[in-house]
Amino acid sequence: MNLRVPGNKDLGRKGERLALDFLRKKGYRIIETNYRTRRGEIDIVCEHGGCIVFVEVKTRRSLSFGNPEEAVNERKRRKMLDTASRYLLERSRIDKVDCRFDVIAIVEGKRQTITHIQDAFRP
Repeated sequence: MNLRVPGNKDLGRKGERLALDFLRKKGYRIIETNYRTRRGEIDIVCEHGGCIVFVEVKTRRSLSFGNPEEAVNERKRRKMLDTASRYLLERSRIDKVDCRFDVIAIVEGKRQTITHIQDAFRP
């Protein structure tokens, strides 16, 4: 059973907005947000240095349940890989570009922290 604390969706949306601003400031070109298929979702699809970057954003209010990036487990990685493959197939880009998977971990505590893990995992 998945119990959610009220406001988690709002926290997630805020985290995604922070991540978008963070990436833009680092020179990333945002292509799409919240790309969805039946099998999963990718929070941010962007381009940086000729590489398509699929980004998962995890936001927490505190570290009580561990670091946000720890939530990107094997199951989540498989879903991201499947969803990214679908994205590349739909856009006819499967053999034309390099791609990678990044994670942005945000902690909204007394002091906000944003951690960008480039190339967080590989297929």
